[in-house]
Amino acid sequence: PQGSEKAKTFVHAFLKRSMPKMKDEAIQDMLTRKAVVLEHYPKRKTKQKRKKAKGFTAKQRRELRLFEIEPEQQRYAIFLPLHELWKQYIRDLCHGLKPDAQPHMIQGKLLKADLHGAIVTVTKSKCPSYVGITGIILQEFKHVFKIITKEDKLKVVPKLNNVFSLELDGFISYIYGSKFLLRASERSAKKFKLKGTIDL
Repeated sequence: PQGSEKAKTFVHAFLKRSMPKMKDEAIQDMLTRKAVVLEHYPKRKTKQKRKKAKGFTAKQRRELRLFEIEPEQQRYAIFLPLHELWKQYIRDLCHGLKPDAQPHMIQGKLLKADLHGAIVTVTKSKCPSYVGITGIILQEFKHVFKIITKEDKLKVVPKLNNVFSLELDGFISYIYGSKFLLRASERSAKKFKLKGTIDL
């Protein structure tokens, strides 16, 4: 019939146009099978790499003075509310500092706790000028504490070769700075080992 010839001509032309590299013999061979399977090759989508938001480098942070405390803000009284918040934070962390609480359990939690706002005192040091410094910890870095004293002086005290004490509700804890050379964020995940004697 005339309709089937038109259909055959259309399919042949369609295959020729769709697959220009295929020879006529190959097209004719496909048509003799009575069924044509049209293969579809979808275009591969190129994955767009997500750009990571880059923060400031340590050098840029220093240049921008992001962690600098302005002189007019260096007043002990300003940070007393921070100390009150810290005390409540420690009480909640230790489920209340009760007389029957086990000291080593509290000590273990304090080792991993955030110390910003704690009042500490330098009790021992290889440098005598540091002994007796007392104040609120404003900033903790890997190697130093920045402490504001009652005299409104900002002191930068190295952790190395210093022993610090902090007191809360009658419980006194000692921090051996030489074993504490970690950032606050790193310290929370570290496992501390109990040691009998620790030297400066």
